[in-house]
Amino acid sequence: MPAMPGPVADERQALREYLFQQQYAFHAMAFGLTDDQARSTPSVSALSVGALIKHATGCQRSWMARVAAAPEPPPADERPMEERQAEYTDEFTMRPDETLASLLEAFAAQSAETLRLLETADLDAAVPVPRDAPWFPKDVDAWSVRWVMFHMIEELARHAGQGDVIRETIDGATMYELLAGLEGWPETDWLKPFTPANSNDLD
Repeated sequence: MPAMPGPVADERQALREYLFQQQYAFHAMAFGLTDDQARSTPSVSALSVGALIKHATGCQRSWMARVAAAPEPPPADERPMEERQAEYTDEFTMRPDETLASLLEAFAAQSAETLRLLETADLDAAVPVPRDAPWFPKDVDAWSVRWVMFHMIEELARHAGQGDVIRETIDGATMYELLAGLEGWPETDWLKPFTPANSNDLD
C-alpha cells in the first residue's frame, strides 16, 4: 500500500482509510524482526514492539466491544479484579512463549473486526462512558461511535510512533524503509527498502 491514505469521498471512507493506515503501521514496524528482537526493550521504555502489538490488539478489542453493544454498555466483566489486572498487565509484555507471527495474526484479526464495525455501525450511536477508570470523564454520559473511531486512530497512531522509536533503536530501520521492504518498492537514490538478514524472518 502507499505510504499515505488515498483520496476519500465521505466521512466513513475517511475514517476507514486513516484507521487502516495506522493499523498497517504495526505490520511495517515489525517487518523483518526475529522473535527475540520483537521481545527486546532496547530503549529507556519498558515496551517492546511485540508488546505494542499486543496492546494495540487489546485496545481495539475493548473499544469495539463497546461499539458492538451501543447504545447499551458491553456485558459486565465479572472476573475478580486481580485477574483483570493481570490480563491488562500481560498486554504490555511479549512473553517467552509468544511469537511475533502469532501476535501479528491476532492483531490482523482484530483489525479486520474493527474495520467491519466501522463500515456497519451507526456512527451517531451512543457509546456509554465507562465509570471504572479515573481517566474517563465524569461529566460526559456517552460518546458517539464516531468519537470512538477517531479515538482509535489517535490510540494507534500514538503507539505506532512509540514502535517507530523502539524499532529504530533495535536495528536503525525507519518507517519508509520498512514500508518499502514490506511492499516491494523499487530502490531509489534516496530510499533503499529494508531487507531482513534472514528471509525466514518475513513469515
